[in-house]
Amino acid sequence: MRRRHLIAALPAVLAAACTTPASAPPSITVFFTEDSARLDSEATDVVRRAAQVARGGTGPVTVLGFAGPAGGAAYNRALSEARAQHVADLLAQNGVARERVRIVPRGPVPFEAVPTESRRVEIRIGS
Repeated sequence: MRRRHLIAALPAVLAAACTTPASAPPSITVFFTEDSARLDSEATDVVRRAAQVARGGTGPVTVLGFAGPAGGAAYNRALSEARAQHVADLLAQNGVARERVRIVPRGPVPFEAVPTESRRVEIRIGS
């Protein structure tokens, strides 16, 4: 339910990306299923739209990967990096220059309000 709400809000987020002051770069979030570094078709579309926004600028694009706390710390660090790498690859496939993309694996983070929120990648355009 929350995922659909976020996808429905995407047009407003993307519009804000074009008008957000430099001090607050836009952040677009995609979610993964547990124990996976692959996106479903809806989330892949979100990354494609994020790439459109990123192609309109010249600043850096930071891709932060997260994983939940369940399991070992080393495994979750690797999973967060794999998630971030997957999103970075999709951005590049959709026209964002690889040299603009910086991958930042954040590793395991505590469960937030909903456990799936810990299984995410944040795309920060211009950060």
